Amino acid sequence: MEYNFQAIEKKWQQTWADKKTFATLDDCEKPKYYVLDMFPYPSGAGLHVGHPLGYIASDIVARYKKLKGFNVLHPMGFDSFGLPAEQYAIQTGKHPAATTKQNIETFKKQMAKISFCYDWSREVQTSDPQFYKWTQYIFLKIFNAWVDRREKKAKEISTLIEVFNQEGSINVSWMLSPSEHFSSQQWKQKTEQEHASILMKYRLAFQEDAVVNWCEGLGTVLANDEVVNGVSERGGHPVERKKMKQWFLRITEYADRLLEGLEQVDFSDAMKEMQRNWIGKSSGAEMQFSLVKEEQILSQFLDVYTTRPDTVFGIDFIVIAPEHSLVHHLTTQQQKESVEQYLHYVKSRSEVARMSETKQVTGCFTGSYALHPFTQQKIPIWIGEYVLIGYGTGAVIAVPCGDDRDYLFAQHFQLPITNIWGTLYDGTKAYCEKFGQLCNSDFLNGVEAKDAMEIVIKKLEDMKIGKRKINFRMRDAGFSRQRYWGEPFPILHHKGIAKAINENELPLLLPDMQNFKSVGKQGKGPLSLLTDWVNVSADTERETDTMPGYAGSSWYFLRYMDPHNQNTFCDSKKSTYWNQVDLYVGGTEHAVGHLLYSRLWTKILFDLGYISFQEPYKKLLNQGKITGVSKLIYRVRGEQKFVSLGLKNNYTTDPIYVDVNFVNGDELNIQELQKAYPDFANATFVLDDEKFICHSVVEKMSKSKLNTVNPDQVIDKYGADTFRLYEMFLGPIQQSKPWDTKGIEGTQRFLKKTWRLFFDETSGKKLVTQKQSSIEAQKAIHKLIKKIEEDLDRYTFNTSVSSFMIAVNTLTELHCHEQDVLDILLILLSPFAPHLAEELWQQCGHTTSIFEAPFPVCNESLLVENEKTYPIAVNGKVKTEIAISLDVTQEEIEKMMYAHPDLNKWTGNKTVTKIIYAKGRMINIVV
Repeated sequence: MEYNFQAIEKKWQQTWADKKTFATLDDCEKPKYYVLDMFPYPSGAGLHVGHPLGYIASDIVARYKKLKGFNVLHPMGFDSFGLPAEQYAIQTGKHPAATTKQNIETFKKQMAKISFCYDWSREVQTSDPQFYKWTQYIFLKIFNAWVDRREKKAKEISTLIEVFNQEGSINVSWMLSPSEHFSSQQWKQKTEQEHASILMKYRLAFQEDAVVNWCEGLGTVLANDEVVNGVSERGGHPVERKKMKQWFLRITEYADRLLEGLEQVDFSDAMKEMQRNWIGKSSGAEMQFSLVKEEQILSQFLDVYTTRPDTVFGIDFIVIAPEHSLVHHLTTQQQKESVEQYLHYVKSRSEVARMSETKQVTGCFTGSYALHPFTQQKIPIWIGEYVLIGYGTGAVIAVPCGDDRDYLFAQHFQLPITNIWGTLYDGTKAYCEKFGQLCNSDFLNGVEAKDAMEIVIKKLEDMKIGKRKINFRMRDAGFSRQRYWGEPFPILHHKGIAKAINENELPLLLPDMQNFKSVGKQGKGPLSLLTDWVNVSADTERETDTMPGYAGSSWYFLRYMDPHNQNTFCDSKKSTYWNQVDLYVGGTEHAVGHLLYSRLWTKILFDLGYISFQEPYKKLLNQGKITGVSKLIYRVRGEQKFVSLGLKNNYTTDPIYVDVNFVNGDELNIQELQKAYPDFANATFVLDDEKFICHSVVEKMSKSKLNTVNPDQVIDKYGADTFRLYEMFLGPIQQSKPWDTKGIEGTQRFLKKTWRLFFDETSGKKLVTQKQSSIEAQKAIHKLIKKIEEDLDRYTFNTSVSSFMIAVNTLTELHCHEQDVLDILLILLSPFAPHLAEELWQQCGHTTSIFEAPFPVCNESLLVENEKTYPIAVNGKVKTEIAISLDVTQEEIEKMMYAHPDLNKWTGNKTVTKIIYAKGRMINIVV
């Protein structure tokens, strides 16, 4: 019987779907295992071969764990709200609801062809009202919560109101300025608006005016990680800094816990470091400077945070962020025009660009000064784009002899530099180390830097002009988007007060809107144009921003546990059973944003008592990318003639991209190309040695480079099992690697060779027997058991495929057709090539699915070597080899050799004078 993969794969895909083979039980006595993929954006025309890499890896693990006796949860859904889906809708001129539905159908058809063992009954879509009802519900819980720093946990906002009623703000004053403190009596006398304003300073989800990344081209605010070099990551549109009213999540209140949580999860060191750097914890001092403008001391003060209080006497100037609230107060009339020009320039610059371009120095003098806290000397105040308003206080002390960036700034603007490091500072570059004795530093002269830090902080606190402070680079997470395709906020604005809608009114449905590309006045989102929807009453309006894409993805892993619950987002018994995701698979592009936000939401839900764990993901596996191999052909300039790669130097040519789907290895299939692309129909192709060879370039898969490979085409030609194996065979899962369709044929040959262990393809005869297998075959299969188990526990899928190939070669050489060995082979292979394994399993007489079989146990005794093959040499020249027991003695070797029937043939009938046995190496017969 022939290996007909098309018929086999179609048959089992239908059978598994009909029998719901991969449906997951909630109430089960088996140990649980939750394996999850980062769900995709259904924003384009479908998958290319790079997309399924992580899905195949997680699918292999899910099937393996099922064989190992676990109750496996392996769901899939779609991140269907957000900017990617909306941009695709705009490009196609269709409504995002229609394009999202169509794209999801395409994705699911492609996934079905690859046969992932997803429990599709648990599918979620973030744009489904039955899903985003609970996103809105959780948002309201976050809105109605605050962080009690004394207990380091979130609590309901009602508990804060109770504190204010009983004791005022004295014990929870950290969100208020000194002038805002109040007693319990004063709290009770405040108006509803005043209450709302104070509570907004504490809420975990809050709204305030803020400087944000505004992208006119996309009509929305972007997070910092969505801006690259001053333009939007999606579409490359210019981004400017603009002040707007925005919703935020107070992630900074969880900074320490997010850092601590990294010690409890199995992420790569690189991933943990990325998160630590994003959070950016530092310790130092905040000091207060008096201000002088045009010889007048101002009533305002400037607070500056520094991690190096020991360098306080090296301050030569102060730099404040362009967005700082004191910029206009400090700008003198003489400097007004220069400052305004500089602010206009900075407005178009993203934070990322401002921080990354270390060699570009820009700035502008305000005309005003600060007074040194200890010497009262005047220090010039500059504006500089490298200072960010969201970090620290938005102002930095500049010590050019001790900081590279300050040094470049001082050199560029020819500002004086004070040397506080003596011979450690040579005048050509800053001395940035944190050790050394200080000089020119008043009461710190001769003091070591590490000791000076404590001395300065104590003096600042004694003088009441500063304090010790911990700071974080991370800022509160922007949660507003001025777009249509997103979750509406369940918030009403009543007389200027933000209020939650009643939970029984959820979901607040996204209204149908055909003109979703429009932007409202003053940067408001498209929903602001729907006046009938916005205006609930004469004095009450709906919020017109929508939530960002990461809203649904921050908690979706919980909904998979209980996807059809109408009463809550996830029953606590089910979340306690399934608990954390045991294995989370996805790309590094989500290393910071999605992972941090998901970890934040999990911690908040834990604090509020909804779930029993604080970290969402135990183990994170980041797959690399499959890059494209672009194919270039060379067109003779001015002609419709193309020349093979080896001939291009004989002509004046221009390279053009050609569709990789018509190239086998490097050889172009001219006839198929001409058939598919009419532009090439009448072209001339000049061959080299009867072939047309293309030039290969490894690049990112992109439609513009014609190097995307549709998995459907690969599967139609080679089969899903071959495709799955080949993706794993390309290299380690964590590494990026290029796709080359030519190599897939070897993987298909392996599957055909496996089939031939069971069937004679010529006669169709079944070869499987019930006889006891040979010891050699048993050793081969138990060696494979050990290797596959080790590989899957380490996620080294590529070496598993190699091991399968070696084992099948060995069994073929042994003419092994015994079912006791072949059954084991099929079970081991089933996570990788499920269709072939299931078909052969049934052909061998089994009546239940192979995925109900137990994973085989390795017999370690079969792996212990008790004999070794020794080369037999005569006078040092090897004649043959022989297998001998490992514990054989010299005397036994001599008897064996003298008695061997081939001795005379080896020696040529010469007299044997000595037999040398080099244990573990060889046997030498001396004649």
